[in-house]
Amino acid sequence: MKYLFLLFLSLVFFQGCTCNKNRSKIVQLSGEAQGTTYHIVLLTDIKSDFKPAVDSILKVIDQSLSTYLPTSVISRINNNDSTVIPDDHFINVFNKSKEVSESTAGVFDITVAPIINAWGFGFSKKEQVDSVLIENLLQYIGYKKVSIQNNKLVKENPGIMLDFNAIAQGYAVDVIAAYLNSKGVINYFVELGGEVIAKGDKGNHEYWKIGIDKPIEEPVEQREMQAVIKLFNKALATSGNYRKFYVENGQKFSHIIDPKTGYPAKNNLLSASVIAEDCMTADAYATAFMVMGLEKSLQFLSENRELHLGVFLIYDDKGSLKTYTSESLKKWVDILF
Repeated sequence: MKYLFLLFLSLVFFQGCTCNKNRSKIVQLSGEAQGTTYHIVLLTDIKSDFKPAVDSILKVIDQSLSTYLPTSVISRINNNDSTVIPDDHFINVFNKSKEVSESTAGVFDITVAPIINAWGFGFSKKEQVDSVLIENLLQYIGYKKVSIQNNKLVKENPGIMLDFNAIAQGYAVDVIAAYLNSKGVINYFVELGGEVIAKGDKGNHEYWKIGIDKPIEEPVEQREMQAVIKLFNKALATSGNYRKFYVENGQKFSHIIDPKTGYPAKNNLLSASVIAEDCMTADAYATAFMVMGLEKSLQFLSENRELHLGVFLIYDDKGSLKTYTSESLKKWVDILF
């Protein structure tokens, strides 16, 4: 579904689980979903086959939020189907998106779909982009132009379309985590397309560990890790501009689109990893920070401490890779380069 998940997860992922004989058994689940893959590790004595339920959850979420399924709730809304009723998944993601849009003054905006499509990063064919096209499409962009009223999605203009790709996978991770919680599982690791939530520990009181990619334009099999982050009862999402892009007429165009200008964001921030209580929140702010860039992101974090977001940022400093780690995360991050 989206291309903002840039974590490198080695086998849980690093040293794996180190459960002793007196602890719960290891259960590993994996599969394909939402155009990517998922990996789940559980430490539990509960005798249950969790995979069918996980696959079912992901399928239901797709039927709500995937712009690649013509019958999904969001696709029908984008096509102005007046009979569609938003389900709980749609409403949950819509409300969180509006919340993040408000806090970032529109830097995060789910109505950016027409422009993402025009640039070739969405669910329709790429267009020939010029300033006239962008100016025309900007009339459909703006999170204040959509609302839910009487269980219906209301648009100011029928040309408005939504795209949840910058938040949907984080949400899916949260839903899977809620399911595991409901089953009494207290130690688990859920990863979907690079978005992660980790609860409890992986055995013998060892933290779950996540590797963060070094932001270089190399094939996936040649990627290196920039840092390792330990997670305990937290969620993490990473966004970056070095994996999903194309070059046209000698210019590089990234999938990170600034909804205010209609053009790919250009700044020195290469990768933003955000740690939050839930993965949906981490996912949305990771995208927002990539649009903001380094300085504006740091200013935002300083002015919004009540959000309790942790960040690990990788940026370009005159050709050299530099990193920034928020104070609350410093004891949880090991920088490798």
